Amino acid sequence: MKARRCDFHTHTILSDGDLLPMELIRRAADLDHAAVALTDHASFSNIEWVVKSLKRDCEKAASWGIQAIAGVELTYVPVKHIDDAVSLARKVGAELIVVHGETPVEPVEPGTDHAAVVNPEVDILAHPGMISEEDVQLAVENGVYLEISCRRGHSLTNGHVARLARHKGAKLLVNTDAHSPSDLSTMEFAGKVARGAGLSAEEASAALVANPEALLRKLGRL
Repeated sequence: MKARRCDFHTHTILSDGDLLPMELIRRAADLDHAAVALTDHASFSNIEWVVKSLKRDCEKAASWGIQAIAGVELTYVPVKHIDDAVSLARKVGAELIVVHGETPVEPVEPGTDHAAVVNPEVDILAHPGMISEEDVQLAVENGVYLEISCRRGHSLTNGHVARLARHKGAKLLVNTDAHSPSDLSTMEFAGKVARGAGLSAEEASAALVANPEALLRKLGRL
């Protein structure tokens, strides 16, 4: 059976994206996605509102044959408060928790990567930049997925992330960080991003198929 695309990092008009949640889900379904997670930027000011709003559209979109997942991307949260933000997101019903990592093109507080990978309630560390070998090991130990990013700028350190993930056995996902319709990717394009990061064909398949399936099982979606 043909493998279908899963994307666990996208944004809607509830933060800085272009589309309503329902339209984003529909466009992902039309591109033959098996699953799409809506992970709008969130901090203490809007976590509850974002999660509850996303859940309404995700529930109604089930008839399209796509797993629509309501989550958050905790963004620019002070390092000492990340655990509190994760707990609050879970409390209000976030199904998937992404932490905005130390991308090389944004002024994220140093230590954010570490705070994310030591918390087993975090599902994905997005665009982790020049993450340390020690933090990749902690991601392995705590079941945190690391992201290979399709997004310009964030993708500059994909090769570094892929190399350390191979060395430590960390699980990778290829996500778009989509903000507009054109950002959503086919399986073919995501595969090119994975191979461009230095992954072998087998490693790319794991990042695009096996690891998304494992995450969906963890979320109770398979």
